Amino acid sequence: MAETAPRLAALDRDTLGDSAYQTLSDALIKGRFQPDDRLRIRDLAAELGTSVTPVRDAVLRLVQDRALVMRSPRDIRVPILSSADYLEIRTIRLNLEGLAAEKAADAVTSAHIAELERITAEKERALLAGDGAYATELNQVFHFALTDIAGMPVLKSVLQRLWLQMGPLIAEMYRTSGLEVVEHHHILIQALIDRDGQAAAAAIRSDILERGAPILERIRRAEREAAAGAG
Repeated sequence: MAETAPRLAALDRDTLGDSAYQTLSDALIKGRFQPDDRLRIRDLAAELGTSVTPVRDAVLRLVQDRALVMRSPRDIRVPILSSADYLEIRTIRLNLEGLAAEKAADAVTSAHIAELERITAEKERALLAGDGAYATELNQVFHFALTDIAGMPVLKSVLQRLWLQMGPLIAEMYRTSGLEVVEHHHILIQALIDRDGQAAAAAIRSDILERGAPILERIRRAEREAAAGAG
């Protein structure tokens, strides 16, 4: 099934700068853009229903976040991560998301479990329907829900900046994924039901490692091809 990229929502004129930043951040985290996509400020402004100024400001903030790269004022792109950058981000995620899962096991309620199960079931339906974009969005919601359950908003803000860089790569992987990407989410939910923090942390770390393996291999293959071409 062919996917159509969702349109960006028009902005509230009272807080244009922050709204532009948040909207573009959400789009990156949820895989609205792909690695090496070129973003044109005027096109984004038209889609968001605002002038170029708040969009330019938002883009500059995202460049500072390393979520975008500015090759020139007219050439702004979604970055292509190196394998070294990817491995650094993965190491941080393993530690921080593992911590969130472990702490969530202490604070989880039946309502939290029901919501995680709902997200997971909806994600499975999206995958079966071939809607990788929506499955990517639900995956992000699931992961961030752990920091909410754990009551760790500072940790969530740190992870959001990492996911700005990871979102396009995860979305690219989800376009060809099946139900295997949900396996560790089920294991994690059971660990939370059991209030087993160590098992919950192990489940989310396994999810990051196994689901990230094809992403890392794709990055390394591209680096090998680039090196061969340069030689």
